[in-house]
Amino acid sequence: MQISTKFTIAVHILAATRFFEKDHKITSQFLASSIGSNPVIIRNIMTQLQEAGIIDVKRGPGGITITRSLSEITFLDIYKAVETNSGDDLFRFHENPNLQCPVGRNIHNALDKSFAEIRDEFERELAAHDMQEVFDRIESAQKAE
Repeated sequence: MQISTKFTIAVHILAATRFFEKDHKITSQFLASSIGSNPVIIRNIMTQLQEAGIIDVKRGPGGITITRSLSEITFLDIYKAVETNSGDDLFRFHENPNLQCPVGRNIHNALDKSFAEIRDEFERELAAHDMQEVFDRIESAQKAE
């Protein structure tokens, strides 16, 4: 299973925003330098986070702000905000099974229950972790340097 880099970039955006917000204006350019990515990619992910109500973006001199405490932003919130290609399905089915074949005709139904259980467990695990954990680990590592 693979989640796109959009998820980890979004986590990085939130962690860097909280870490630097007192000393720097947080912009896509600023974040791109921390993340090592193109500012356009950062802006696209910022838009998704804003649409999900996780951040607020003020154009011009405003920069971005996080809209709630880090402990209230779960990995599931972030995942749902940025992993828009997945829809409700964690697994994608091959598109053209042979309907003349008994396996091809029934494979989707045979896997649906298992895949739903796996997706539900995955979402429970994502919901059990939050941005405060990430930020605390970053602060601890930075202090230990």
